[in-house]
Amino acid sequence: MKLSKAILSLIIVLSAFNLVKADPPTLSTALNTVTKTYLGIKNALVTNNAIEAENMAKDMISALNAVPEKEMTAEQHKLWFDYLNKLEFDSRHISESNPVDHKREHFASLSTNLFIVLKAFKLNTATIYKQYCPMKKAYWISETATIKNPYYGIGSMVTCGTTKEVLKGDNK
Repeated sequence: MKLSKAILSLIIVLSAFNLVKADPPTLSTALNTVTKTYLGIKNALVTNNAIEAENMAKDMISALNAVPEKEMTAEQHKLWFDYLNKLEFDSRHISESNPVDHKREHFASLSTNLFIVLKAFKLNTATIYKQYCPMKKAYWISETATIKNPYYGIGSMVTCGTTKEVLKGDNK
């Protein structure tokens, strides 16, 4: 009898766990996760770590697909779906291509498109910096004002670039 009560109690406890579902992320949380994965790609390219860039690009694809559209305004919704395929395309190429230079080509358009989205949504919790490499004529997003150029990486003009724009975060 004790065994059957224990089994019944265990079934009740386990079924209660199944009823509790994690809340989906808020729009702000989801976009900040996208930004963090992007910064992971950027930092991997700064250190010439192609494998880490690939892994972070895979994470970015997952993060992009986890962004909830239900909290978006009509204008945000349109913008998001205008850019989502572009962001996924570049992330996928970064995750699948072998030469680091090819990853950097896709990183340039990924950076430009993501900055447009982040600037329009204004939901970043941390300050981010839009930086520019005059030699590559390409932008990237950074979490610091210090220039660490992902288009050249460690050992070759890593400090080449300037900050062109700052998006202040709300630092919740």
